Amino acid sequence: MSKKFTNTLYTNDNLFILTGMNSNFVDLIYLDPPFNTKRMYSAPIGSKAAGSSFKDMWTWQDVNEAYLDVLADKYPALARFIGDVGKIHSKAMMAYLTYMAQRIIEMHRVLKDTGSLYLHCDPTASHYLKIVLDEIFGKNNFRNEIIWKRKNSVGQSNKKSSQFGYNIDTIYFYSKTKNNVFNTIFTKSNPEYIEKFFIHKDSDGRVYRLATLTSPSPRTNLIYEYKGHKPPEKGWAISLEKMREWDRIGKIHIPDDVNKRIQRKIYLDDVKGLLVQTLWDDIDVLSPTSKERTGYPTQKPLALLHRIIKASSNAGDIVFDPFCGCATTCVAAQQLNRKWIGIDIEKQAVDILVERLSDDAGLFKNFINTMIVPHRTDIKIQPYSASVKERLYKQQEGKCNACGRDLEIWDFDIDHIIPKAKGGGDYFENYQLLCGSCNRIKGDRPMEYLRMKIETRERLMTDKIIFGE
Repeated sequence: MSKKFTNTLYTNDNLFILTGMNSNFVDLIYLDPPFNTKRMYSAPIGSKAAGSSFKDMWTWQDVNEAYLDVLADKYPALARFIGDVGKIHSKAMMAYLTYMAQRIIEMHRVLKDTGSLYLHCDPTASHYLKIVLDEIFGKNNFRNEIIWKRKNSVGQSNKKSSQFGYNIDTIYFYSKTKNNVFNTIFTKSNPEYIEKFFIHKDSDGRVYRLATLTSPSPRTNLIYEYKGHKPPEKGWAISLEKMREWDRIGKIHIPDDVNKRIQRKIYLDDVKGLLVQTLWDDIDVLSPTSKERTGYPTQKPLALLHRIIKASSNAGDIVFDPFCGCATTCVAAQQLNRKWIGIDIEKQAVDILVERLSDDAGLFKNFINTMIVPHRTDIKIQPYSASVKERLYKQQEGKCNACGRDLEIWDFDIDHIIPKAKGGGDYFENYQLLCGSCNRIKGDRPMEYLRMKIETRERLMTDKIIFGE
């Protein structure tokens, strides 16, 4: 990928695109992947997204079981966990988690050290996905479990049911390190709260409420008398110097009666609003008549993405959505003066994006749509050579990296672990030595394909020997 950045929508499998992206490249990742709800989603005819659909179900046809062997090299505990999920839940869930783990590993790599990831999911797989995230990002980099209340009610009251109505989604917020960008977000104050507590006025008409100056912590121990007013038992909440400063600028209320407490003035025009917590019940799901609606299945409101982008990125940062669908993340990033990358396997996504950006963010020309897989520029290009082969031979201890056969160095071929067509490049970490047989079987396919073929061949050979006996 070149140093000059252009907003880009890729139409391809996001794993291939991720593999070709540079490390430490993007500032914020939001993903809203399929939830494994075993449904087929299709956009209605006549909508902006008409013709697009995706299969929200997973089988072993969607992901290669052999990838668990590759996963076990770097994340053995995670590979064991995913394998156990196949026994606890189903093979389909095991396949889904394998599929997601492949991609989350690459997302972690392309994210900057100051970056964050928000994964949007529902209870179908949320508890399993959190363990995947804990392992890849580290449990100490878990920031929040955000609950988005997307509906007020579900179903009719007279409908017979065996469970409570479902009206929430979960959004997991992780950072790559402890140094993540985070901008505090506020919402409007509750009018009833303002009416109840902001009941005082200064001589200049400024409205304020009173707040205690009693220290909440016994360790503070700021004990002093001020203008005849004795401190509370635990002491004041601020130092004597700060008390004098606030008194000078009119931020404290000193009663005439010395038996009453000194209090702090909080002016209404200084209040930014209510600090956003982890329950997001103030962003409504899109109504059927909303101007935002494209008809795309599971479309999220722009307000939801605005909040995430404002909280965890700054103007000019790169926002990345690897499952961008109807491009809500891309549109929100454009509106907020961020750069963006979107990936969707559906070709329909580009038409929706062009129309939405024209309607919602103003028509502009600085983005491209392509199916071409990028190639990393942050690693040293190293063409095939005798020295490369010798290093690999020593590293692999003279064994084929697939079947494990011991051979002489001239019996091996140099192969790309990740094929160039899938984002792999000519660098040492992407090279391996394969025997001639394994190299022919693999061709330009991923290693998971070769491993599966070898396992199948060995199983058939074992069955044949047993049968012969």
